[in-house]
Amino acid sequence: MSISELLWLAVLALALQPLLRLRLLEGGRRRLRAQLERQRGSRVILLVHRQETMSLLGFPLMRYIDIHDSEEVIRAIRDTDPATPIDLVLHTPGGLALASLQIARAIARHPATVTAFVPHYAMSGGTLIALAADRIVMCEHAVLGPIDPQIDEYPAASILRAVARKEPKDIDDATLIFADQAQMAIAQLRKCIVEIVGERFAPEAAERLAAALSDGHWTHDYPIAPQEAAALGLSVDMRMPETIMDMMRLYPQPTRRTRSVEYDLRPPHPPRTPADPPRNRRQG
Repeated sequence: MSISELLWLAVLALALQPLLRLRLLEGGRRRLRAQLERQRGSRVILLVHRQETMSLLGFPLMRYIDIHDSEEVIRAIRDTDPATPIDLVLHTPGGLALASLQIARAIARHPATVTAFVPHYAMSGGTLIALAADRIVMCEHAVLGPIDPQIDEYPAASILRAVARKEPKDIDDATLIFADQAQMAIAQLRKCIVEIVGERFAPEAAERLAAALSDGHWTHDYPIAPQEAAALGLSVDMRMPETIMDMMRLYPQPTRRTRSVEYDLRPPHPPRTPADPPRNRRQG
């Protein structure tokens, strides 16, 4: 075989490597998903958003919940027998309010038990979807997030607070329009949250939960830990199946030129000197 033929084979192998890697990942995900469904007797649906890279130019692209996602998830729910439980794996920064609400309503109306699994994070619209589940399973360090509406990239609650600090004569028409939209958005979202959790919460508890998540008590990226979520009245469990964590490893981020996190899976060697004493977490 000539050198030119070897070079063409090398180029072909490099070109096919991403496709083959994708096929292997998809096959691994299918196997783990089928394994989880057998173990739990459920339909497993994954809503996973990773940062992606533009194929030619290499620009990073963030993925969010969109209408395509809502169509796919709703189709999966409709194709599931009403008596079959649903396990929904959420890993998302949130996204379009319309799409998130459509998914949440479809989840809330499924007759069998729905469990939302949050291995790492489900923010904003992802939290809205998790609220529709009968129970939420989170890893110890996983987080949910507030569902406060955003108006033209500004928090609705902040717009209202800013307008309240001004004299009416000092507020221009555009700001007043923003404030009107903000007031409507908060009222609408609170109503939707109460609707979604209404069958599992007393009316007063549902109103408190809706107010806490939508009225701007926190910044939009505030991480709500499992303990804080439980204090809000959500049914939170921290017993995450290892199969789901294994599945998340099959959704890798795009390869970087230099890894930002490195570690060795092998157990460390015994120290030659006595180990440092445990940290005293109480100061003073």
